Amino acid sequence: MQYKFNKSDYLIFLLSYVFFFLYIADALELFPLSILTAMPSWIYLVVAVVLNVWVLPLPGIHPRLPDREATPSLPAPAEVLEIPKAPVEAEVKKAPPVPTPEEKLGKGLAKTHRGFIDRITAVFKRSSALDSTLFNDLEETLVGTDIGVRTAYALFESIQKKSSSLNGPDSALNAIREEVESILLRREAPLVIPEGKKPYVIMVTGVNGSGKTTTIAKIAYHLKNDGKSVIIASGDTFRAAAIEQLEHWANRAGADFVKAQEGADPSAVAFDGLQAAIARGHDVLIIDTAGRLHTKENLMEELKKTQRVLGKKLEGSPHEILLVLDATIGQNAIEQTRQFNNALGITGIALTKLDGSSKGGVIVGIANEFQIPIRFIGIGEAMDDLQPFHAKSFVNALFLDN
Repeated sequence: MQYKFNKSDYLIFLLSYVFFFLYIADALELFPLSILTAMPSWIYLVVAVVLNVWVLPLPGIHPRLPDREATPSLPAPAEVLEIPKAPVEAEVKKAPPVPTPEEKLGKGLAKTHRGFIDRITAVFKRSSALDSTLFNDLEETLVGTDIGVRTAYALFESIQKKSSSLNGPDSALNAIREEVESILLRREAPLVIPEGKKPYVIMVTGVNGSGKTTTIAKIAYHLKNDGKSVIIASGDTFRAAAIEQLEHWANRAGADFVKAQEGADPSAVAFDGLQAAIARGHDVLIIDTAGRLHTKENLMEELKKTQRVLGKKLEGSPHEILLVLDATIGQNAIEQTRQFNNALGITGIALTKLDGSSKGGVIVGIANEFQIPIRFIGIGEAMDDLQPFHAKSFVNALFLDN
C-alpha cells in the first residue's frame, strides 16, 4: 500500500530523532549542560516516541492514506448495444393444409397405379413402334393384371381396332385411358336418398373382413352430413364381438343403434330395426348382415330370408342392397360380386381398402362384367375417406404419375 506524507511529517519525524538524541546524551552525560539536566531523561524519550508514532501510518489512528482520486469515466462505447428483448412467444404452428378429395384420391390410388398403370406403361417404354411384338407384350400384361381376363381382352381388342389411328406409345396409352374411363362412366352412380321413401332401407352385405362395419359407419357419417337421420341395426349376430364393434362405430358416426343379442335371428333383428326406424322417424336404416355361416348356401339363404322379411314389413325394402368388396383380394372380388348378385340382386357396390392395395384395377373388371352401380370407394381409415365414386376423378388419379 502507498502512503502520503506531508512536508510537516518529515519535520516531525526529524524532530523525534532530536529528542532521541537528547535522551541518549542526558542518560550518558555526554554534554553536561544545565538545560539537559533540568528535566528527567525519560521525558525526552516519551516525546521522541510520541512524535515518531504521530508520523507512522497506524490504521484507525493516523492511516496516512493517499487522497482518493476521482474515478475516471469509462469511454463511451462505439455502438450502443441493444438490450436483448424477452423471447417472443413461439408462433402457433399452422396446421398443414387439409388435402382436397382429389389429393386424397391420388394418394389412395398410388399403389394401384404402380400395380396396373406402371405395368402397362413399361410395355410401351420397351418399344417405340406399335408392332406385333408390342401388342403381344400388351396382351400378356393386361391378362396378368387384376382387371380380369374378360376385361383384359376387351381393352386389348379395343386398342387393336384403333391401332391404325395411333401414332405411338403415348397415343396408345391415352386410348387405354379413354377405354377405362368409358367403362367406369357407365357404372358411376353415387348413392342418392330419394324423397318420399322414409325410412330408406340399405341392406349391407359382404364377406367378413371386407370392411363392412367401418363402411356402414362411414356411410352413416356421410348421410348425417347431408342432413339425414340414420339408425343402424346389427344383423351380423354370428360373428363374435361384431355387435359391440358396430355399436362403437355407430356412436362415432352419431347414428342411432338397434342392438341384438349374439346368436339372435338376423332377420328378426332387421325387422326390429325397421320397426324402430319407423317409430322414431329416421330417414335411413342401415342393416348389417352376416358375412360367413357354415356353408355358402346357408349364408345366401339367410340373406334372402332377411330380404324377404324387410319386404313384407315395408313394401319395396330393402331399397338398396350394397355389396362391400375388399380391393386387396383382386380378381376374387369379381367372383364374390357374381355370387352375391346371383343370390340377392345387388344394387350397389362399395370398394374398400384401395389405399392399401395394388390390385384396385379390379374395379374396371367389375364395372365391365356387371351392370351394378359403383356407389363408394374407400381410400383410408378416416370417416371422410369413403368417397362417392366419380369416374373421371378416379381415372385422373389412377393415371396420375405418383
